[in-house]
Amino acid sequence: MGALDGRVAIVTGAGRGLGRAHALLLASQGAMVVVNDSGAAMDGSSGEDRQRPAQQVVDLIAEAGGTAVANYDDVTDWKGGMSLVAQAIDTFGALHALVNNAGILRDRVLVNMGEEDWDDVVRVHLRGHFVPTRHAASYWRAQAKAGQEMNARVVNTSSTSGLLGNPGQSNYGAAKAGIAAFTVIAAQELSRYGVRVNAIAPAARTRMTESTPGLKEMVQPPPDGRGFDIWDPANVSPLVGYLASTYCQVTGRVFYIQGGTIRVFLPWTMDATIEKDGRFSVEELVEQIPHIAG
Repeated sequence: MGALDGRVAIVTGAGRGLGRAHALLLASQGAMVVVNDSGAAMDGSSGEDRQRPAQQVVDLIAEAGGTAVANYDDVTDWKGGMSLVAQAIDTFGALHALVNNAGILRDRVLVNMGEEDWDDVVRVHLRGHFVPTRHAASYWRAQAKAGQEMNARVVNTSSTSGLLGNPGQSNYGAAKAGIAAFTVIAAQELSRYGVRVNAIAPAARTRMTESTPGLKEMVQPPPDGRGFDIWDPANVSPLVGYLASTYCQVTGRVFYIQGGTIRVFLPWTMDATIEKDGRFSVEELVEQIPHIAG
């Protein structure tokens, strides 16, 4: 018996890296998995064989005795997102969990960033979370209104680049910060339908981290092949499995995870304060702002 027995899950961007590890873990815990991957390269350009990454993961799941089906839809496309959700329901009869993981990377410092670098990264990450969630939410709302108890889950993928900041990733970081906000608001809106929405901010070895200057050497496995590999993407997946299960009763939270460490991010909070009975003058702010934000 697995923690996800009988549950149907979609994992986007599941052909490689974290998404691949998530799909394998969910299947090992008894879930029927829709393995979504468009086969795109890391920068979002078309891959040579767009069906290969997703199908390879499906084959691995089948070899291990699990159940999965491949999907190649573009999660940023409205009809593609609708088709993805419909495939899960048509193939397995329901949808219980959506893991939004698909993403691309085009690092540039701000003064060198082109509009396509900005638009494409924000589209794949932020719109790529919105579109599948929107169609899944419509299904769950209809089921809830029909009297079904849903116990549905959404797991989004944010990043420390958005929550803490990282030079050279204003496009990626802005999208990932937006995903964290999207998570909080979606959790508030969908709770009435029995849907819990959370996000992870993972630190793991992927195509993206290995391409980030200064990180490639840092994220490699222990050179002697022994000891705990804190950068192994499989370390992240048990948290995803928990968040996708009915055991998870929390919602609207963002979890940092690396290796054997899990921490909870706090949302934006108000800190030091100045106030007066009336409007501030610029001169007063020149004097007082450094005391609270210097």
